[in-house]
Amino acid sequence: MEIVQASLPFPNIDPVLISIGPLAIHWYGLAYVVGILLGWQYARLLARTERLWAPGKPAMTPVDIDDFLLWAALGIVLGGRIGYILFYDFGAFAANPLRLLEIWNGGMSFHGGLLGTIIAMIVFARRRNIVVWSLFDVVAASACIGLFLGRIANFVNAELWGKVSDVPWAVVFPTGGPLPRHPSQLYEAVLEGPVLFVILAVLIWRFGKLNTPRYVGGAFIAGYAVSRILVEFVREPDAHIGYLFGGWLTMGMVLSIPMLAIGIGAMMFARPTGPSSASTGKETA
Repeated sequence: MEIVQASLPFPNIDPVLISIGPLAIHWYGLAYVVGILLGWQYARLLARTERLWAPGKPAMTPVDIDDFLLWAALGIVLGGRIGYILFYDFGAFAANPLRLLEIWNGGMSFHGGLLGTIIAMIVFARRRNIVVWSLFDVVAASACIGLFLGRIANFVNAELWGKVSDVPWAVVFPTGGPLPRHPSQLYEAVLEGPVLFVILAVLIWRFGKLNTPRYVGGAFIAGYAVSRILVEFVREPDAHIGYLFGGWLTMGMVLSIPMLAIGIGAMMFARPTGPSSASTGKETA
């Protein structure tokens, strides 16, 4: 196949937004902060909109969401970093345990961040006497914002790029050699961000699925898994891992396939708690 020059030049944005002496603020870190803050506001909106819940009583309060913010941040960051080490870089960690703290080497893992957030939700929900699945539904609906911004930051960092391609929108990444590649970060940004967010929003605001604990969370897990598996076909696998089982499976696929099964199972076994006005079209006072 003859490879043509990319028609979409890499913007070559400095990964460091602001640098003041030894202090540097990176776009990647800013994406995490802004994603968490915007997700927090959307979660508060869901928690205080009574018509989305049955029988008109939300499973949690905006104050609960406020208090959970720190728990969520710790779950995402600690889980994401530990997950990356365990899933993608364990050999280097075994040789040098301090690599766990070297966040500039490798970054974060979504699957690890998800596990960390789930643990944080379970502990927090039990302390506040909140239905765990309902908290998971609200957090899942809000997570797409952070995923979108995080993938955009991956693009700015010129990392996690795709395979060599001749599509007109292929990009020559400064860290990916001289040939144009799929901008797989942008594919994931769109699928895991706006597309998945709209799907979950329709389930919540049109069909009242917050009234069916675990359904929205299951849809999020399944939707992310499908998006990730699809993009993995055009994403370059990690050089130190490559393809697994002697075939075409990547680590991202291996971790996402069980997620797809879990998400579908959660939706299948979800049961409504009662009628909500989001599904009946009625407002509550």
